Amino acid sequence: MENKIEKTVTRSKKLGDKNDLRIKAIENGTVIDHITPGQALNVLKIISVGENFKNTVSVVMNAGGARGDKDVVKIEGKELTEKEVAAISLLSPKATVNIIRHFEVIEKKQVKTPECVNGIVKCVNPNCISNSNEPIDSRFIVKECHTGALLLRCAYCESVMMENLMMNFK
Repeated sequence: MENKIEKTVTRSKKLGDKNDLRIKAIENGTVIDHITPGQALNVLKIISVGENFKNTVSVVMNAGGARGDKDVVKIEGKELTEKEVAAISLLSPKATVNIIRHFEVIEKKQVKTPECVNGIVKCVNPNCISNSNEPIDSRFIVKECHTGALLLRCAYCESVMMENLMMNFK
C-alpha cells in the first residue's frame, strides 16, 4: 500500500511542474464553482467586485472539469447575500457556492433558481410600472423553457425575457 501512495505522489509532482498551476487558497470568503463557461465576469458584476474592491479575487475561465468546462471565482473576505446568489442562479443555474472560513469549506450549496425574483432584473418594457417613478421593485416569475433556458415574465406587464439577461440586471 505504501508503494502505491509514493508512486502517486511522485507522479503528481512530475505533472505539477508544468501542467498543474494552483490558485492560492483563501482564508475567509467565497468560492463560486461550476459557473457556466464565459459567465465569470458577469458574476463579478453581480456581486459588485470591481476596481474599488480591495480584497484578492481569482477568476478561472473555461477550465476543464469532471462535469465539463466551467468558470470559477474566488473572493477573499466576502460572503454572498441571498439576492446575489439568486442573481447568479439566473446566469448559471448549476453553480455551487462554497463558504470558506479559516481555509476550510464550512458550507457548500448548489444555487437554486427561485420561482420569483424581485429587484434584480429591469423589465424590458419601458412603459412597465416598475420602470416608472413609482416606488416599486421589479418582479419576475421564473420558468424553465423546454430548451432548458430560463424565461422571466414580468409580474406587472407580462413582458417576457429569455436572452441577454445580464444586459437587464440592475
